[in-house]
Amino acid sequence: MPIIKSAKKRVRVATKAAIRNSKTKRSLKTAMKSFVKKASPETHAEAQSNLDKAVKKGIMHKNKAARLKKQAAAQAKAAGVKPATAKKAAAKPAAAKKAAPAKKPAAAKKPATAKKAPAKKPAAKK
Repeated sequence: MPIIKSAKKRVRVATKAAIRNSKTKRSLKTAMKSFVKKASPETHAEAQSNLDKAVKKGIMHKNKAARLKKQAAAQAKAAGVKPATAKKAAAKPAAAKKAAPAKKPAAAKKPATAKKAPAKKPAAKK
């Protein structure tokens, strides 16, 4: 057990990081296994999302994640799964066609009548 205060804090911080990392790794493994078991657009999107999170948190190298995403995309293509992003992109234009509520005209702004503080005079040199 550490004696120095900063060493005690490092133990606490390292423990929290280890827990956070193990949770991220577990969710990544679960998502990848569910995608391999049953390939669907939802499981594919979940697997890619978890890979991105692992890279963002520094658990996995970005090139390894890119390689795994490429392999997952190849598996999805072989299984005949369309990417989930294509569905989202197709749904967005339909939502954009809805009429936007009319904006209220901006009220005329009145000029500020607050008094300004007088400028400070430079101190005289002696």
